[in-house]
Amino acid sequence: MRRWALCLWIACERIPFGALACRAARKARKRSLLARPLGAALLLMVLLLPSVALAQGVWDPLTRRLAEDGFDPVRLNGLFSRSELRFDPLVMARKMNALLEVKLSVGKPKSEAPELYVSYLNPFLLMQARGFLDTQRTALREAKLRYGVPEEVLTALLLVETKLGRNVGSKSALATLASMALAGDFSLVAPHIEHRDLTPELALWLRWRTAQKASWAYKELKALLIYAKSAGYDPATIPGSVYGAIGICQFMPTNAVRYGADLDGDGRVDLFNPLDAVLSTARFLSANGWKANLSRERQMAVLYRYNHSHTYTRTIMAVADRLRGEDAQASENDW
Repeated sequence: MRRWALCLWIACERIPFGALACRAARKARKRSLLARPLGAALLLMVLLLPSVALAQGVWDPLTRRLAEDGFDPVRLNGLFSRSELRFDPLVMARKMNALLEVKLSVGKPKSEAPELYVSYLNPFLLMQARGFLDTQRTALREAKLRYGVPEEVLTALLLVETKLGRNVGSKSALATLASMALAGDFSLVAPHIEHRDLTPELALWLRWRTAQKASWAYKELKALLIYAKSAGYDPATIPGSVYGAIGICQFMPTNAVRYGADLDGDGRVDLFNPLDAVLSTARFLSANGWKANLSRERQMAVLYRYNHSHTYTRTIMAVADRLRGEDAQASENDW
């Protein structure tokens, strides 16, 4: 491997004899002190250039694909050359490791899922939920009028999703989805797979699932860019969950584009605005089967389409019961 070497700039040693020698030493020290910043700058530049070049080049396959799908290549190059946007293969690796664990655990005893996420029934969160019911009553009533979803259910769902907007995620949705979309190249993910003794069949399955999830992420990435443009957001500044869900209602970008609704009338769908988030959530539930006079069992089936967890759906219903003044162990009566 070729190595780069730089001269190290150091001051001359003191010369203890002769005035001429002393003057020469002082001049040398002066030149050395002036040269130190230059040397440091050169060293920093040499160290950083390879990483900068890598950071810029790693996104090239993805930006070319996006450009082929109609996105502005100039905007793409500007966006993906930003220093804060870094490829992270661990995003895909964490998902694949989790899926692999599930597949390897088939037939093994499993711990039972909790009945409820009881933390959402604590008095402090319920007090905040009641405050949301009060401050957003107009929006909640409008959502119920249009889509039939009760105010308490919408509030409970948003409480469980993001604590009513206080926890919308700390990751860059763009970096997350772009990293997963690029990781369809399994060689980028393979070094981070925890199991090394996979059968050929499992290894093939893992490659297929990685490609499948990368394809999913690419669709979500395109939707994120479309949503950001329509909502007036810089896509690099949109926070999201560990897998790219955004807003108070934690929609994946495809759902943001499909079900996003503008309630405040400003001409854009802002899922970080409680008004738009409330109406968009109700619209999603309605599109997935919510209607008036559904049984409690059917209501929970619709909520399951929002998040495939029975503990999640039971928790939302329990919170809604509390907000309506009913006991947590509500009867099976309809709303």
